[in-house]
Amino acid sequence: MNTRALRRIGLIAGVATTSALVLAGCGGTSGGEATTDPNEKVELTIATFNDFGYTDALLAEYTKLHPNVTIVHNKAATSNDARANYFQKLGKTGLADIEAIEIDWMPEVMKYADLLAPVPDDLKGRWLDWKEEGATDADGNLIGYGTDIGPEGVCYRSDLFAAAGLPTDRDEVAALLEGDWSTYFELGDKYTAATGKAFFDSAGGTYQGMVNQLKAAYEDPSTGEITATTNSDVEDIYNEVLDASATQSAHLGQWSDDWFAGLSNGAFATMLCPGWMLGVISGNAPDVTGWDIANVFPNGGGNWGGSYLTVPANGANVAAAQELADWLTSPETQIMAFENAGTFPSQNDALTSDTLLSSTNEYFNNAPVGQILTDRANAVTVSPFKGEFYFQINDAMQKALTRVEDGTQDKATSWAQWVSEVDAIK
Repeated sequence: MNTRALRRIGLIAGVATTSALVLAGCGGTSGGEATTDPNEKVELTIATFNDFGYTDALLAEYTKLHPNVTIVHNKAATSNDARANYFQKLGKTGLADIEAIEIDWMPEVMKYADLLAPVPDDLKGRWLDWKEEGATDADGNLIGYGTDIGPEGVCYRSDLFAAAGLPTDRDEVAALLEGDWSTYFELGDKYTAATGKAFFDSAGGTYQGMVNQLKAAYEDPSTGEITATTNSDVEDIYNEVLDASATQSAHLGQWSDDWFAGLSNGAFATMLCPGWMLGVISGNAPDVTGWDIANVFPNGGGNWGGSYLTVPANGANVAAAQELADWLTSPETQIMAFENAGTFPSQNDALTSDTLLSSTNEYFNNAPVGQILTDRANAVTVSPFKGEFYFQINDAMQKALTRVEDGTQDKATSWAQWVSEVDAIK
């Protein structure tokens, strides 16, 4: 999932922050017989953030089968809020029976793997290999139930492309963007020259797509040593995106009010699009008819985001929580969540489902999003190493990029401040 607030999705969809749902008692592993007493009244709590696609209707599917459990779904406004609560309470009291975590926190979570109930062995192999590897501890315990992944395409405004004299057909746009990042920015030069308007939304969002293609951006995988400030690839990306930003960026920080407005008012023509971003766009620009998605990503494939469900080992209802987490990450449920919020499945069987592959999105000009995002997932060749300090370092980098975009600092000064902040981490 994304790393900032999707507060407006909840407002537009009319989804309450906290909803109590009478659901079933836990069905067995992958829909088998229950391993808990089906007659026992149990209240389970689920804590998520942003939009996992767990609508009332989706959870009602569980209700039909298992009427003995009450589920309370608590949704944090942002993943940062959820992260702060998680690490404050893990191993103590106050966490939900099922807690969602973001992929970028996983290195920190792994330090406390013994405080989480392992995923049952018979579920191993359910998910993509790299999805499981990222949640497997040194003892071979899988401690996270994979939810979504974030394969990326390029979303674009076909109406704005037409006004600039550029192709609008998604296959033609994909051919136009095939290549490395310089190809993307060269098209941006053409667009801005023709229109005088911004090509992409922000340096921060574009940087994220670029840095996620590095195998080890900030830390040494073998030692855990922080190498961010001496990694020339990171500095090159920083400079390349900010050089382009000077003329091509709308300078609208993602998840800001102006950025949300920009999704509908034509403030920018393109943006990098993991699957979960589709729901963000359609939810916040419902009346725009020009958005489309191209089956392409600069420099190959890229994955941005993804989450897991975890079960705290000291919870009051561990077995019941494990069974519900199993159901929520089954192929059928992952496909339902994808249809609800664009959260692309990480479950192997879901990725070969005709339902997924034939899925289209009416808002995006009936784009075959199931096939496009499957192709984009298959194009991912790098699973970037994210160590214990990844979240802190990357958060500091996003602030560094913002300082340049809002004119607070020049590029060199902001880089120097980031270096000092990273050096102070450890």
